[in-house]
Amino acid sequence: MLSVKMQDALNAQINAEMWSAYLYLSMSMAAADKGLKGMANWFAVQFKEEQDHAQIIINYILSRGGRVKLAAIDAVETEWDSPIDMFEQTLTHERKVTSMIHNLYNLAVEERDHATSNMLNWFVDEQVEEEDSAREIIDQLRLIECNKLGLYMIDKEMATRTYTTPSPLATAE
Repeated sequence: MLSVKMQDALNAQINAEMWSAYLYLSMSMAAADKGLKGMANWFAVQFKEEQDHAQIIINYILSRGGRVKLAAIDAVETEWDSPIDMFEQTLTHERKVTSMIHNLYNLAVEERDHATSNMLNWFVDEQVEEEDSAREIIDQLRLIECNKLGLYMIDKEMATRTYTTPSPLATAE
């Protein structure tokens, strides 16, 4: 059984994951509006990932006999100056999410909630991947600076990104 404190913290994380999804959907629309279909695809995949991150936590709370409490999702930005601005915000945001996941993990350890600690291990690993991916794209965008051919090439590469259901959901079905 989850403690009230842990359940509330996990519910807050669900809201953060849904806000993240909303942010990436907004970024996808902004990229599409600028003709960057590949980047729009990349952010659309992120949108789906964040929704699934929320679903993993929802499923976990329910499996522990807890109650899921959905809260309002705050508004997100809708415009960015450039692709690099979008990815710099992505990295900043993912670092914030990493901190939130670490805080959840620390709470689970403090409460000696081994099951929640174990579930959160997947998120700890996922956040390493999320930050690395954003950082890699920022590095690529900085390499090309304002070169439109370089941007075209990166955009084409991003169009090939596909969505894969996260393993905790794949095994739950």
